[in-house]
Amino acid sequence: MASTTHEIDEESAVATVESESGLDENVAGALSYLFGFVTGLIFFLIEKENDFVRFHAAQSMAFSGVVFVAYIALSIVGTVMTTVLFSSTSTFFVGSIVSMVLGLVWLVLALGGFAVWIYLMIRAYQGKTPRIPIAAGIADKLM
Repeated sequence: MASTTHEIDEESAVATVESESGLDENVAGALSYLFGFVTGLIFFLIEKENDFVRFHAAQSMAFSGVVFVAYIALSIVGTVMTTVLFSSTSTFFVGSIVSMVLGLVWLVLALGGFAVWIYLMIRAYQGKTPRIPIAAGIADKLM
């Protein structure tokens, strides 16, 4: 009767690199995106030598910051435009259109930010280093 167990050769086992946090580097890289700026900052401060985790932590902080600033700017523009355009009955229709367009821009930004956030976490877990154009430049300067 043949045995159904297989012995694992030590040389064929995949080597995992641990970070200073005690986690595998791909797990630490993915977790640095989990709560945006907060987890990015935590992993950035914990990791001193692992460039993979430090880059993902820095890009997480930068990406979260850029998206946050975009939300704030869009909110301010929307508030100013709505206040100015809804102040008069003659510009009410234009104000409605502008308000609707700004709402759609906000929705696209929110859904796009969510999709990029999920993409970054998955790619970091796979051990890849995707570079988001603005955030990666900021992350490079932080490192």
